[in-house]
Amino acid sequence: MKLSFTTLGCPEWPLDKIIASAAQYGFDAIDFRGLTGEMNIYKLPEFSGQVEQTLQKITAAGLRVSCFSSSVHLFSQENLEKNMQEITEFSKLCKLFGTRYIRVFGGKIGDTNRETAIQQVVLHVGEMAKIAKSYGVKLLIETHDDWISCVDMKKVLEQVDTEAVGVLWDVHHPYRMVGEQPKDSWNALGPWIEYTHVKDSRAGASGGEDFQYCLTGEGDIPLKEIYKLLIREGYQGYFTLEWEKKWHPELENPEIAFPQYVQYMRNLSAEVNV
Repeated sequence: MKLSFTTLGCPEWPLDKIIASAAQYGFDAIDFRGLTGEMNIYKLPEFSGQVEQTLQKITAAGLRVSCFSSSVHLFSQENLEKNMQEITEFSKLCKLFGTRYIRVFGGKIGDTNRETAIQQVVLHVGEMAKIAKSYGVKLLIETHDDWISCVDMKKVLEQVDTEAVGVLWDVHHPYRMVGEQPKDSWNALGPWIEYTHVKDSRAGASGGEDFQYCLTGEGDIPLKEIYKLLIREGYQGYFTLEWEKKWHPELENPEIAFPQYVQYMRNLSAEVNV
């Protein structure tokens, strides 16, 4: 089992604290989604002029960078040029850090017809994938926003270069938001799933988006079922905690949520593999 976490969970931590805590808590890797307020981390000294020192620090701690999580929304036409540049900059970092993946979003489609939106996402991700592929990098579209349903995501993946484009399965959103069963998500998207985001929540009375995030294993997302499914199907990727502290400051601090996640996942692995 390979464990990582996104830096959404520790938005105020400086780089050195992120690295030291990751090693202390027993993580294998870090997924960078912002650093000290800057989401496009390639703009920061730690990932530009001082990038070699950053790589050395991460490597010396016995860690890797599992993914660089971008802000790219594939559907957007008006931001296409900016998004292409963002993919270029993250691809350069991936090559330097030996990181395989860049996370991207499908994005909100508004009133656009679904089939039209699918074709626009296919077109845009195709152009971005050419850049990523030239650096040996793969773009992962997350099951998020208007692309949570496996049916919608599958229609995209069937039309792209799957050597350069895959799926990041946020195991929370399809189950919680649209009631999609894990086995159905996997049956539709399994061939393309190379990375996961893990989080837990408790459902509210209204269902759907009425829920409360909670510590791993304390909610009603079927995490054990999902883990068993992934292991049975030969999944070799990271189990990445996405603790959305940046967007939900009321959540437990990372000093609590991060080690609790590691312990939960290690216990789950031991239980399932007995």
